[in-house]
Amino acid sequence: MKDKKTLLFVLFSVVMIAVDQVLKVWATAALAPIGQADLIPGFLGLQYVLNDGMAFSMFAGARWLLVVVTSIALVLLVGYVVVKKPTGLFFWACACLFAGGVGNLIDRIRTGLVVDYLAFQFVSFPVFNFADILVTTGAGLLLLWAVLDTIQERKKAKEQPNGTA
Repeated sequence: MKDKKTLLFVLFSVVMIAVDQVLKVWATAALAPIGQADLIPGFLGLQYVLNDGMAFSMFAGARWLLVVVTSIALVLLVGYVVVKKPTGLFFWACACLFAGGVGNLIDRIRTGLVVDYLAFQFVSFPVFNFADILVTTGAGLLLLWAVLDTIQERKKAKEQPNGTA
């Protein structure tokens, strides 16, 4: 590949997807028989849960709708990355969103259920997985990029004489 950014995107995605899938295989083998265990007592536990929906169990039972919508979103995301070649925070946001989306999509296609295994113990919050962390990180980076980009654009606009752009 000539394009180093595309290669980086692919390598990052492959590694993160592999980590996600290995953790899910581990969770199924180690946690399914016991159900749950403390990781950091009072803060974070391990709990084996099969989720047939998406975040907060929304669209539970809508496997193929989730597969189709996620697939379309991922294709559009890859198309954007290939055509626009984002940089900086926006690049990493796209990479995290893609890898996390693919990680959970694999589960939905393969079994119809996403393996979740991380549970906060200090607050009532849905059980989640590494792919969910990637998606959340990607969304956070995207939000941070948007804020920083807006600040930068406003700064540029103020530096223009007489408000001309």
